[in-house]
Amino acid sequence: MHTDPMKIPCDDWHRSRRILAVRLDNFGDVLMCTPALAAIRANRPHAQLALWCSPSAAQAARACGLLDEVLPFKAPWMKHAHPSPLVHGIAQLQAGRFEAAVIFTSCTQSALPAAMACLQAGIPLRLAHSREQPYHLLTHWVHDQEEVHADMRHEVRRQLDLVASLGWSPPHERLRFEVSREDEARGLAMLRQHGLSEGRPYVVMHPGASAPSRRYPAERFGMVAEALWRCRGVRTVFTGTEEDRPLVARARAQVRSHAIDLSGHLSLGELGGVIAQASLLVSNNTGPVHVAAALSTPVVDLYVLTNPQHTPWQSPATVLFNDVPCRHCLQSVCPETHQACLTGVPPDTVVQACLALLPC
Repeated sequence: MHTDPMKIPCDDWHRSRRILAVRLDNFGDVLMCTPALAAIRANRPHAQLALWCSPSAAQAARACGLLDEVLPFKAPWMKHAHPSPLVHGIAQLQAGRFEAAVIFTSCTQSALPAAMACLQAGIPLRLAHSREQPYHLLTHWVHDQEEVHADMRHEVRRQLDLVASLGWSPPHERLRFEVSREDEARGLAMLRQHGLSEGRPYVVMHPGASAPSRRYPAERFGMVAEALWRCRGVRTVFTGTEEDRPLVARARAQVRSHAIDLSGHLSLGELGGVIAQASLLVSNNTGPVHVAAALSTPVVDLYVLTNPQHTPWQSPATVLFNDVPCRHCLQSVCPETHQACLTGVPPDTVVQACLALLPC
C-alpha cells in the first residue's frame, strides 16, 4: 500500500538540517512552487534549503528569497535539447549531503527518475506524488490520482498539498519573486531612454512562449497595443527573449504609436522591475504571467487550452481562451494545426479585458 498522506511519520523530516527541493522544468513552474518552498522554510527555519532546477529556472529560483543554494541541472528525462549526463547530477546531489528531498512534479510527469537520482545520491528521505508503487525509490509518497480536466487542482495547490502531507504550511500562499532595487532601477532606466517619462502609465506585452501552441498571434498583440494607445493614450512595452524578437517585430508592425521594444535586453530581474511598475501585463501563458502574479500586477492571460492548471494564482487577472473540443491536449504544437483555442479570441475581446483592468 502507498503511504497514507495523513499518516506520514514526520519525525525524521522535522529533524532534517539539509533539505533538497526538486523542480526541473521551466521558471514559471518554479515560481508556482514558491508557496510550497515557503512552507518548507517556515517549518524548518534553521535548515539549509536548496533547489535542484533547470538552468533556465535558476534566476527565478534565486529571486524567490527562500533558498540557500540553487543547483542547475539539465535532467535527461526532461525536455532539454542537450541534457546533462545523469552522473553529473548525482555527483551534485552527493556533494550537497542532503538528508531529505521533496520532488515537485506536475500530474503529467513522473517523479521516479528524480527519486532514483536522489536514492543514488544517498538522500535518505524522499517525498513525491506517484501514480505507481515506487517501492524503495520513495520513502514517503502521496498517491497521484489526478487527471487533466477543467476543474483539476491548480499547480500551486498540488505542491502545497504535497508538503501539507508532512504537516507543513506557509505563512501565506502568494507566489514569491523579489525584485532588487538595482534591477528595478535598471529596467526603468531603459524605459526612460526610450522616452517614457517617469510616472506615465504603460502596459507590458509579452508575445513569446517556449511552446508554439501557447502563442497568440503576434500581430494581434500589436493590434491591441494600437487600440490601447487610441483609447487611453497608454504606451506599450514589448518584452521577450532574444529568440522572441521576430515575434515582437511582427507585433510592432501593427503599431503606429510609439511602442517600446525591450525584447532581448532585460535580465529576469530587470523584467520583474518593469512588470512591477506596469499598469498591466498582456501575455501568453508563460513565465512572466507568474512573475506578475507574484508582484500583484494585473494580467490579461491569453491562455491556450493545452492544460488547465497554470492560470495566474491569487492575482487580479482575466484569462481569455476560446473553448474547443480538443482542449487539454498537452501538446507543445497544436495537433489540429488551427490553434483555435487562441486564434478564436478576437483582438477586440482582449482590448476590452485590458480596459476593464486598467485604472481609469
